[in-house]
Order: sequence, then C-alpha cells, then structure tokens
Amino acid sequence: MSSSQPGACPCQGAVGRPAILHALLSPSLRTRPPTPPSRCLCRQHRPVRLCAPHRTCREALDVLAKMVAFLRNLPSFCQLPPQDQRRLLQGCWGPLFLLGLAQDTVTFEVAEAPVPSILKKILLEQSSSGTGSDQLPDRPQPSLAAVRWLQCCLESFWSLELGPKEYAYLKGTILFNPDVPGLHASSHIGRLQQEAHWALCEVLEPWYSAGQGRLARVLLTASTLKSIPPSLLGDLFFRPIIGDVDIGGLLEDMLLLR
Repeated sequence: MSSSQPGACPCQGAVGRPAILHALLSPSLRTRPPTPPSRCLCRQHRPVRLCAPHRTCREALDVLAKMVAFLRNLPSFCQLPPQDQRRLLQGCWGPLFLLGLAQDTVTFEVAEAPVPSILKKILLEQSSSGTGSDQLPDRPQPSLAAVRWLQCCLESFWSLELGPKEYAYLKGTILFNPDVPGLHASSHIGRLQQEAHWALCEVLEPWYSAGQGRLARVLLTASTLKSIPPSLLGDLFFRPIIGDVDIGGLLEDMLLLR
C-alpha cells in the first residue's frame, strides 16, 4: 500500500516533496532551505484560460455596468453613508457579479493553459539565481476545478429559472449584509436585508408548499456563491484583457460618476 497521503497529487513526491526528476536535475535544491510544494499539475488543478477572452470579458464588463445601474437605482443603497456603500460593495461584489452572470446567461469555455516543462523551470531558476534576481513568480492562473465549480453554480441558478423580480430581491438579500465589518449603520442595513428577504418570499408565493420548497432551493443555491473567491473572478474574466484591476475599486469609481 502506498504511504502517500489521501488525495496526494501524482506529480508530487511523498509529503509534497518535488518529484524525483526535479530533485535530480536541480542541484540548487541541496543548497537552499525547503520551499512550499510545487504547483500541482493534475488535470483538475492544471491552470486554464478562457477560449474566447475578448468576448467573455466584454460580456463580464456589461454585467458590471448593469450592477452599477442596479445600485444607482436603489434608493435604500444610495441613502446609506458613503463609507457603508463602499464596504458593502467590497464585501459583496463577487456574489452580485455571479448573479449578474446567471441572469444574463453568460456562458464560457476554458482550455488548459500552457505549463512550462520541468526542465524549463529548472533552467529559469538557475538563470534567476545566477543574476541574483529576486523577481516574484507569476500569479497562478485559475484551476480547472475552480472554474468547473463556478460553472456548476451558474448552472444551478439556470435550473431555477428565476425571473427579474426574484433576481432583484435576491441581490438585495446579498447586498445588505449587516455582518460586513466596519459598517456605521449595520442595524438599518440588517432591516433592509430582512425587507428584501420578505419581498423574495412574497414573489415566490410561500403560501404554496411548492413555493416554500422553491424558496429553500433559491437560498441554498445563493449560499454557494460565497464559496467562489472574488480573486478567481478577476483572474478569469478580467485579467487576461485589462490586467490586474481592483474590481471593487473599479465599481466604486463607476458609482462616483452618477
């Protein structure tokens, strides 16, 4: 029986050590302190990129523009203290953006991104150490597993066949989150969230047993949005075309133009 840990990556040695080939070809491993495990190259963890980045990025920017329009036309949000608006936006733009993708039925495909060979990595390491360069490694691209989970979340929303009102009230329950740190009007924001929740209940007709079950499915599906980090959304949808951009900051700037 293998002594490796459950779920261990076959591209790694035991206990996360580099594979034997890498150790044999890289003498620098013997002269430097241990480093974190190498990037996993199993299929589910391999880096991926959009097949049609320009089209998908344009559609993603359209979703951001619609998100800003939604917030501008929401008096209960616009009347909050500006600092609370910023904190709510920073805390929830990811789930709101995902709801926008679902509502607009934005679809996309990904393909594996090129991965440098072990020999190329070793040569680059030796070249960098020879010149004394302390250049940081490139930020890893989204993994296939992370993108597949994102797509599963979107498909779950599409299966619910939500209408415009249901999406609007659901956005309200996510936007008005009184648990966001640093809020000045957290009690008022909590009441706004409760109002959005009750409005969602009314539009789903909870007096029917089927409606009550639908409400539970909607809330359960919405809870999965929190498992998708905003960094994944920025890296997948925006970084390939517009580079490293703080999307939360970009949304703030767009709101200031009102």
